Amino acid sequence: MRNRCVITMALVAAFSAFGATACQENADKNKKKAPTDKVAPKAQPGQSPADLSTPLARVDDVVITVGELQERLNRQSPYIRARYTSLEQKKEFLDSLIRFEVLAREAERRGFDKDPEVIRTMKQVMIQKLMKDEFEVRVTPDSISDAEIKTYYDSHLAEFVKPEEVRASAIVLRSKAQAERVAAEAKGDAGKTNKGFRDLVAKYTSHEETKLRGGDLRYMTIESKDWPRPVVEGTFALVSTGDVSGVIDAGDGTFWVLKQTGRRKAMTRTLADASQQIRNKLYREKRVDAQKLFIDGLRNKAKITIDEANLSKVKIDTSTQGGDPHGESMPLPDLTKPPADQPPGSVQMPVPPPVDPPATK
Repeated sequence: MRNRCVITMALVAAFSAFGATACQENADKNKKKAPTDKVAPKAQPGQSPADLSTPLARVDDVVITVGELQERLNRQSPYIRARYTSLEQKKEFLDSLIRFEVLAREAERRGFDKDPEVIRTMKQVMIQKLMKDEFEVRVTPDSISDAEIKTYYDSHLAEFVKPEEVRASAIVLRSKAQAERVAAEAKGDAGKTNKGFRDLVAKYTSHEETKLRGGDLRYMTIESKDWPRPVVEGTFALVSTGDVSGVIDAGDGTFWVLKQTGRRKAMTRTLADASQQIRNKLYREKRVDAQKLFIDGLRNKAKITIDEANLSKVKIDTSTQGGDPHGESMPLPDLTKPPADQPPGSVQMPVPPPVDPPATK
C-alpha cells in the first residue's frame, strides 16, 4: 500500500515531465528552439556535468537521463525527496516515468494528440507559459518606483486618512411638544433597543426617506452636508452607542430625536504604512496594462475576420442538463480587466441597519 501511494505521488510529478519531453521531441522534429522555463539540472557535489547527461532509460526515441530524473526528484518537497534516497526507491520513480512515457506513446498512437480537448489544454498551457515568460521579469513589484507610490498616496489621501464617523437613527417630528413626548418615550424602555427605536420611528416620524430604513441616517462625518447642521452636531454630541438625545431643533421647522448606533474612530495610515499595499495595487494595474498592450499588438499583427451575422446561428442550451461541472470549457480570463479582488473603483455598498447585540443573561 505504501509503495502504491509513493508511486502515485511520483506519477503526479511525472506528468509535469511529459510536457517538457513532448515539446522537446516536437522541437527536434521541427528543428526549432522554443522558449521554455524548464530549469537545467544542477550538478550536485561529487557529480560532473557528464553524469547528468548519462542515459538511464529509453522509451523508443525518448531518452530519460540522470539529470532529468534528478531534476524531477529534486522538485519535490523535502518530505517526498527523503523517500527516494535508496537505489530501489529511485528505480520506483524511474519506473513511473517510463510508464508515463509508455502511456503517452500509446495515447499518441491512438490519435489523442489531435483530440480537440487535448489541443485546447495544450494551448492553455502554452498561453500560461507565454504570459509568464513575457511579464514575470518585465513587470515586477520592484518595478514600481517610490515616486509612483507617493503620487498615488497623495492623490488618494481619502483612502488612508479618514475622519471620525458616527452613525445614528432619527425620529423627525413637526411639533416640538410632540417631539419632547417622543424623546421621553425613546429614552425609556420603548427605545432601549435598536428594534424598539425603529418601532418608534415607524410610529412617529414624518421623514419618509429615513422611515423606510428605520430612521437610519448612516455614518456621517462632522463635515457632513447630508443633514441639517444641528442634527450633525447633535449626533456627534452623543457620547456612547445607544445614547438618545433630547429634542434637536433642525432650524427648518422639524424637531429630531436621535439615537447613536455606531462610531468609527479616525484612521490615519502614513505613506510608510500604506507603501506595500499601494505597490501591490500599482503592480497589478501595470501588469494588466502591459498585458493589454501586448495582446492588442498581437491582434493588430494577426489577420482576424469576424462575421457577426453568424453569431445568431449559435444556439445556447438553457436547460439544466449537461454542461461541464469542472468549468474546463470556460473561456480564458479577460486579461484587459483588473483582478476581481481589485476593481478599478470601490463602490459604496448600502450600510445595513444597526442590529441589537445579543441579550446578556
